[in-house]
Amino acid sequence: MSRYDTQDIIYALATPWARSGLAVIRISGAGCKEALAPYFSRPAALLGAPNATMVHGSLIDEAAARIDEVVLAINTDGHGYTAEEAIEISCHGSLAVIQAILALLGRIGMRSAEAGEFTFRAFLHGRVDLTQAEAVEELVSSVSQRSRSLSLSRLEGKLRQRIDMLKDTLLTILAAVEVQLDYAEDELDEFVFPTQALTDLIASIGSLADTYQIGRLYKRGAKVVLAGSTNVGKSSLFNLLLKEERSIVSPYRGTTRDYIEADLEVGGIPIRLYDTAGLRESEDLVEQEGVVRSERLIGQADLVIHLVDSTDLGHIPEEDGRTIVVYNKSDLARIGGDKLAISAQSGEGVARLLEVVEAYLKRSIPEGGDEELVIEGERQWRLLGGAKGALLRALHLVQADAVLDVVAVELGEALSNLGELTGEVRSDDILERIFSGFCVGK
Repeated sequence: MSRYDTQDIIYALATPWARSGLAVIRISGAGCKEALAPYFSRPAALLGAPNATMVHGSLIDEAAARIDEVVLAINTDGHGYTAEEAIEISCHGSLAVIQAILALLGRIGMRSAEAGEFTFRAFLHGRVDLTQAEAVEELVSSVSQRSRSLSLSRLEGKLRQRIDMLKDTLLTILAAVEVQLDYAEDELDEFVFPTQALTDLIASIGSLADTYQIGRLYKRGAKVVLAGSTNVGKSSLFNLLLKEERSIVSPYRGTTRDYIEADLEVGGIPIRLYDTAGLRESEDLVEQEGVVRSERLIGQADLVIHLVDSTDLGHIPEEDGRTIVVYNKSDLARIGGDKLAISAQSGEGVARLLEVVEAYLKRSIPEGGDEELVIEGERQWRLLGGAKGALLRALHLVQADAVLDVVAVELGEALSNLGELTGEVRSDDILERIFSGFCVGK
């Protein structure tokens, strides 16, 4: 972890590099108050400020020229986000002001923070474990309310608590095995391996690992494509779903020559919605290219909503795991049976369509798995899978009456995987890979 020298005083802009009403610059590291005091208009107030207090004044440069009027939020050692001495500077959001303050901090001996370095220090000081550290970045990058809620749950430590419970159960099983290995057979009663406890533990770890499908869905979202022939109502439905006039609607065929995309949310799932060019044969080279792009998007989509004109039934594709057939213009012609019919003009049937879309997108979620505690990171999913795999091998060894020494090795492997989840078992390359993906200022 050579990139993260914990002896340095680090600083970074914690708000976007853009003009705004206010900006926040973070500083963390032992001695940061003393280092900044000569460049603050009220040095005694800064040096004497207790934890969780704010000091008002001005930052000045080496020539005592005022840079900006600021408010300093103070955290003493053992407190705050990094659990070390820290200052947060609230200044005016002028780019010139921000640049001048950052330049001053660099000149007086502080170092510009690496990506994720503040959270790395919080981890080192026990302020957060690895699951909470990852939840910080997941919360920052969340694009839906559901994703935000799930990330916040992990940040509050609920995932760590669940993992601790799993580890306690595993340690109880492992301790019973170790006792048998430490003493001669004639010194102990006949040993009965806790097979049921191991089986239940495997199921619990598997259930938690399965929630990765939920977390991945709410984090990554889905690509949904509106497809169909020309003049079938794709653009009208696109505008209706967005509740704004984004796509041109015209009675003439071939109006949409290229795809248009926009974001929306369905059932808490972030969706990238595409309105595509109508699928038909054309002599127009531009329209031909639009059809090619539409077909490419259809091939990449997680879900295709294929619209059919209820007044002019033509080719009707078969529904499959990626395609929903929707009959538009239900206000002009009724379609019998249980077919999904809508009117993009009046909005009839659109609420039902959204319910169907949500159900299709959530079909990969395990039965009964849509709960508050889910995992979102591939690292967590991989480690849970590794723990489950080791426990399954241990169970097979027990059922085959293998020696307990071999069983203990597999139980220890599972425990190592669970420990790596929270950071108790770690290596520098793993930590650098995790924290280097964070924002600067986090």
